[in-house]
Amino acid sequence: EVGAGKTTLVRNLFNRLPSDQIVAAHIVNTHLDPDDTLRMVVSAFGLPYEGASKTDLLTRLEKFLCDVDHQGKRALLVIDEAQNLSARTVEELRMLSNFQTDDKSLLQTFLLGQPEFRQTLFHTPALEQLRQRVIATHHLDPMEPEEVEPYILHRLKKVGWTGNPSFAPEAFELIYDYSDGVP
Repeated sequence: EVGAGKTTLVRNLFNRLPSDQIVAAHIVNTHLDPDDTLRMVVSAFGLPYEGASKTDLLTRLEKFLCDVDHQGKRALLVIDEAQNLSARTVEELRMLSNFQTDDKSLLQTFLLGQPEFRQTLFHTPALEQLRQRVIATHHLDPMEPEEVEPYILHRLKKVGWTGNPSFAPEAFELIYDYSDGVP
Protein backbone atom coordinates (compact mmCIF):
# COMPACT_ATOMS: atom_id res chain seq x y z
CA GLU A 1 0.00 0.00 0.00
CA VAL A 2 0.97 3.66 -0.24
CA GLY A 3 3.31 4.42 2.65
CA ALA A 4 4.16 0.80 3.43
CA GLY A 5 7.89 1.52 3.16
CA LYS A 6 8.81 0.22 -0.30
CA THR A 7 11.02 3.17 -1.21
CA THR A 8 12.66 3.19 2.23
CA LEU A 9 13.49 -0.50 1.83
CA VAL A 10 14.97 0.13 -1.63
CA ARG A 11 17.15 2.97 -0.31
CA ASN A 12 18.34 0.63 2.43
CA LEU A 13 19.05 -2.05 -0.17
CA PHE A 14 21.10 0.38 -2.27
CA ASN A 15 23.09 1.42 0.79
CA ARG A 16 23.96 -2.21 1.48
CA LEU A 17 24.72 -3.43 -2.04
CA PRO A 18 28.34 -4.51 -2.46
CA SER A 19 29.52 -2.21 -5.27
CA ASP A 20 32.34 -4.63 -6.09
CA GLN A 21 29.69 -7.23 -6.99
CA ILE A 22 26.61 -5.33 -8.19
CA VAL A 23 26.06 -2.36 -10.50
CA ALA A 24 22.61 -0.98 -9.72
CA ALA A 25 20.29 1.59 -11.25
CA HIS A 26 17.09 2.95 -9.73
CA ILE A 27 14.20 4.46 -11.70
CA VAL A 28 11.36 6.27 -9.94
CA ASN A 29 9.71 8.13 -12.84
CA THR A 30 7.41 5.59 -14.46
CA HIS A 31 4.88 7.75 -16.30
CA LEU A 32 6.80 7.18 -19.52
CA ASP A 33 6.20 5.44 -22.83
CA PRO A 34 8.33 2.39 -23.68
CA ASP A 35 10.97 4.32 -25.64
CA ASP A 36 11.43 6.95 -22.94
CA THR A 37 11.62 4.19 -20.35
CA LEU A 38 14.46 2.62 -22.33
CA ARG A 39 16.21 6.01 -22.39
CA MET A 40 15.70 6.24 -18.63
CA VAL A 41 17.24 2.78 -18.11
CA VAL A 42 20.26 3.67 -20.24
CA SER A 43 20.63 6.98 -18.39
CA ALA A 44 20.26 5.34 -14.96
CA PHE A 45 23.28 3.17 -15.74
CA GLY A 46 25.22 6.32 -16.67
CA LEU A 47 25.29 5.73 -20.40
CA PRO A 48 24.77 8.43 -23.05
CA TYR A 49 21.24 8.48 -24.44
CA GLU A 50 20.62 11.88 -26.01
CA GLY A 51 19.87 11.73 -29.72
CA ALA A 52 20.37 7.97 -29.86
CA SER A 53 18.04 5.71 -31.80
CA LYS A 54 16.39 2.77 -30.07
CA THR A 55 18.85 0.46 -31.80
CA ASP A 56 21.77 2.51 -30.47
CA LEU A 57 20.32 2.51 -26.96
CA LEU A 58 19.88 -1.26 -26.96
CA THR A 59 23.37 -1.79 -28.37
CA ARG A 60 24.93 0.48 -25.72
CA LEU A 61 23.01 -1.21 -22.96
CA GLU A 62 23.93 -4.71 -24.13
CA LYS A 63 27.63 -3.78 -24.40
CA PHE A 64 27.49 -2.24 -20.91
CA LEU A 65 25.82 -5.34 -19.46
CA CYS A 66 28.42 -7.60 -21.12
CA ASP A 67 31.21 -5.42 -19.71
CA VAL A 68 29.66 -5.65 -16.25
CA ASP A 69 29.47 -9.43 -16.59
CA HIS A 70 33.11 -9.62 -17.73
CA GLN A 71 34.07 -7.73 -14.56
CA GLY A 72 32.41 -10.50 -12.55
CA LYS A 73 29.56 -8.23 -11.45
CA ARG A 74 25.78 -8.40 -11.77
CA ALA A 75 23.59 -5.60 -13.12
CA LEU A 76 20.43 -4.74 -11.17
CA LEU A 77 17.64 -2.47 -12.35
CA VAL A 78 15.12 -1.36 -9.72
CA ILE A 79 11.88 0.20 -10.95
CA ASP A 80 9.86 1.96 -8.26
CA GLU A 81 6.20 2.91 -8.77
CA ALA A 82 5.72 0.03 -11.23
CA GLN A 83 1.94 0.37 -10.99
CA ASN A 84 2.26 3.37 -13.33
CA LEU A 85 3.87 1.33 -16.12
CA SER A 86 1.74 0.48 -19.13
CA ALA A 87 1.63 -3.14 -20.31
CA ARG A 88 3.67 -2.07 -23.38
CA THR A 89 6.34 -0.54 -21.15
CA VAL A 90 6.47 -3.61 -18.92
CA GLU A 91 6.93 -5.72 -22.04
CA GLU A 92 9.78 -3.45 -23.17
CA LEU A 93 11.45 -4.01 -19.79
CA ARG A 94 10.92 -7.76 -20.13
CA MET A 95 12.71 -7.69 -23.46
CA LEU A 96 15.82 -6.45 -21.64
CA SER A 97 16.00 -9.84 -19.94
CA ASN A 98 16.86 -11.26 -23.37
CA PHE A 99 20.40 -9.95 -22.91
CA GLN A 100 22.01 -13.17 -21.75
CA THR A 101 25.14 -15.24 -21.64
CA ASP A 102 24.95 -18.98 -22.19
CA ASP A 103 23.88 -19.56 -18.60
CA LYS A 104 22.34 -16.40 -17.16
CA SER A 105 20.53 -13.15 -17.77
CA LEU A 106 22.80 -10.11 -17.81
CA LEU A 107 20.18 -7.91 -16.11
CA GLN A 108 18.10 -8.59 -13.04
CA THR A 109 15.03 -6.38 -12.74
CA PHE A 110 13.27 -5.64 -9.47
CA LEU A 111 9.79 -4.09 -9.83
CA LEU A 112 8.14 -2.38 -6.87
CA GLY A 113 4.59 -1.17 -6.95
CA GLN A 114 1.34 -0.69 -5.18
CA PRO A 115 -1.21 -3.55 -5.10
CA GLU A 116 -2.70 -2.61 -8.45
CA PHE A 117 0.60 -3.62 -10.09
CA ARG A 118 0.08 -7.17 -8.85
CA GLN A 119 -3.32 -7.12 -10.55
CA THR A 120 -1.77 -5.83 -13.79
CA LEU A 121 1.02 -8.40 -13.66
CA PHE A 122 -1.12 -11.44 -12.97
CA HIS A 123 -4.29 -10.54 -14.87
CA THR A 124 -3.05 -9.00 -18.12
CA PRO A 125 -2.87 -11.66 -20.85
CA ALA A 126 -0.19 -9.71 -22.74
CA LEU A 127 2.20 -10.12 -19.79
CA GLU A 128 2.28 -13.94 -19.85
CA GLN A 129 5.91 -14.02 -21.00
CA LEU A 130 6.91 -11.73 -18.13
CA ARG A 131 5.05 -13.89 -15.61
CA GLN A 132 7.10 -16.86 -16.83
CA ARG A 133 10.30 -14.99 -15.93
CA VAL A 134 9.23 -13.82 -12.47
CA ILE A 135 11.27 -15.71 -9.91
CA ALA A 136 9.83 -14.15 -6.75
CA THR A 137 7.02 -11.90 -5.60
CA HIS A 138 6.23 -10.45 -2.21
CA HIS A 139 3.45 -8.31 -0.78
CA LEU A 140 4.69 -5.96 1.94
CA ASP A 141 2.00 -6.22 4.59
CA PRO A 142 1.26 -3.53 7.17
CA MET A 143 3.02 -3.89 10.50
CA GLU A 144 1.49 -5.93 13.28
CA PRO A 145 0.52 -4.05 16.46
CA GLU A 146 3.63 -5.30 18.32
CA GLU A 147 5.91 -4.03 15.51
CA VAL A 148 4.82 -0.39 15.68
CA GLU A 149 6.65 0.61 18.88
CA PRO A 150 10.05 -0.85 17.92
CA TYR A 151 9.74 0.67 14.45
CA ILE A 152 8.93 4.15 15.75
CA LEU A 153 11.67 4.02 18.40
CA HIS A 154 14.20 2.86 15.80
CA ARG A 155 13.29 5.66 13.38
CA LEU A 156 13.47 8.25 16.17
CA LYS A 157 16.90 7.00 17.28
CA LYS A 158 18.12 7.26 13.67
CA VAL A 159 17.48 11.02 13.83
CA GLY A 160 19.10 11.51 17.24
CA TRP A 161 16.19 11.06 19.65
CA THR A 162 17.41 10.08 23.11
CA GLY A 163 14.13 9.27 24.81
CA ASN A 164 13.01 12.78 25.61
CA PRO A 165 10.16 13.46 25.21
CA SER A 166 8.93 9.96 25.95
CA PHE A 167 5.83 8.14 24.72
CA ALA A 168 3.16 6.60 26.90
CA PRO A 169 2.64 2.90 25.96
CA GLU A 170 -0.92 3.60 24.84
CA ALA A 171 0.39 6.13 22.30
CA PHE A 172 1.76 3.28 20.19
CA GLU A 173 -1.59 1.52 20.30
CA LEU A 174 -3.31 4.71 19.13
CA ILE A 175 -0.76 5.18 16.36
CA TYR A 176 -1.36 1.61 15.20
CA ASP A 177 -5.13 2.11 15.29
CA TYR A 178 -4.88 5.33 13.30
CA SER A 179 -2.37 4.02 10.73
CA ASP A 180 -3.60 0.41 10.43
CA GLY A 181 0.09 -0.51 10.67
CA VAL A 182 1.17 1.40 7.57
CA PRO A 183 4.29 3.44 8.37
